[in-house]
Amino acid sequence: MISLTDLVDLARRFESDLSLPVDLLRLGNREIDVDATPAIMGCVNLSQDSTYRESIATSTQAAIRKGRIIAAQGADIVDIGAESSNPRTAQVTTGEQIAALVPVVKELASQGIVVSVETYDPVVARSCLEAGALMLNYSGGPASDDSVFPIVAKHQATVILCYVEGESSRDVNAKSIDEDPIPGMLDYFNRRVKHARSAGVDRIVIDPGIGFSHAKSITASVRTHYQARALLNTFRLRRMGLPICHALPHAFSLFEDEFRTAEGFFAVLAHLGGTGIYRTHEVSRIRAILAALRALGPQAFSLEDPESPAQ
Repeated sequence: MISLTDLVDLARRFESDLSLPVDLLRLGNREIDVDATPAIMGCVNLSQDSTYRESIATSTQAAIRKGRIIAAQGADIVDIGAESSNPRTAQVTTGEQIAALVPVVKELASQGIVVSVETYDPVVARSCLEAGALMLNYSGGPASDDSVFPIVAKHQATVILCYVEGESSRDVNAKSIDEDPIPGMLDYFNRRVKHARSAGVDRIVIDPGIGFSHAKSITASVRTHYQARALLNTFRLRRMGLPICHALPHAFSLFEDEFRTAEGFFAVLAHLGGTGIYRTHEVSRIRAILAALRALGPQAFSLEDPESPAQ
């Protein structure tokens, strides 16, 4: 069980990281201080294999409609993808991804909606950025960086660097779950961020990639414990000086029939850990939860009623 004692111990051990500043999130001409106002990234899946059935769009028009709806619900970014990250599903060819994604990107971008595209394919990335996407949710590993970073730099796009130990988010053979994953993540991100900046990329977000730790040898229970631990330790990555994004877990095995409440639960842990960008399938729920957490603020730790008159 997560306890106040555990949280206090974590905060004391790494107190110097708690208040470190991070860069503004820059999306086109817009800048967001994600510590003051966390950003929400809503998901639309054009892959029929997505495990989160509620996010699936069955056609171009359905994807556009879903994108408009979640933007109206409060998503700052609409993230669309055309291939499931689950390695047990079929891969989608480059041409098929482009055919599915580009019309949606063009239409949503023309309506002033900030669009992110999730892919590890450089050709897909180029096509979608040319179509008007402002962000690349880059789920590829270091092996593809030489191809992808120049494309991102050319379009002055924002890139989310995911913690991917293999060649892409679908490559789970290399996945491991360390008791304390943060030192390895810091080393990993330092190397990739340096590479990105050397290629001219200056709008960078980091994503610990907790959703990708699903090797066959890892049980659902172990994975969920790892995800919770990584979320609460997020603030230790603030020494990178970059905004931090988390894809909120579903934890089907833990929440079962109530799995749609899982992302809300994990959003609280992510908030405590200093997350700035929340990637979710449940935009309305996460928006309400984050608003409540901001409204409570420091007063939640006081026994005084913040609305009562001063004595």
